[in-house]
Amino acid sequence: MKPRAPSTCPVCGGRLWVTGLVCKTCGTEIRGEFVQNEFASLPPEQLEFLRMFLKARGNLKELERALGVSYPTVRARFDALLRALGYEEGPDLEAERRQILDALERGELSPEEAAERLRALGRR
Repeated sequence: MKPRAPSTCPVCGGRLWVTGLVCKTCGTEIRGEFVQNEFASLPPEQLEFLRMFLKARGNLKELERALGVSYPTVRARFDALLRALGYEEGPDLEAERRQILDALERGELSPEEAAERLRALGRR
């Protein structure tokens, strides 16, 4: 597999710009400033998650089976992917934590499921 082009500067952390493109067939070169798409800045593990999500045709339950993790974990990873792409604002983790604990108290969640959801929340 070819190495991935970096999307951030290793010195200052700023966004890198593509300044040249080359056709390997005919040798044509194009020079300028080009912005990489939002997917180019994803870390490898989120890019792989996105690939699997697409292969599962967006079905989170299918992704849960493919990854061998719980649905709350898949959902947390999907939410993190959306935030990384800038499609969703960061969550209010304390409010979500409170909702999980309230659902546990009402008997809507088992202690195991509540614990899993809290762990998934902590990985965000």
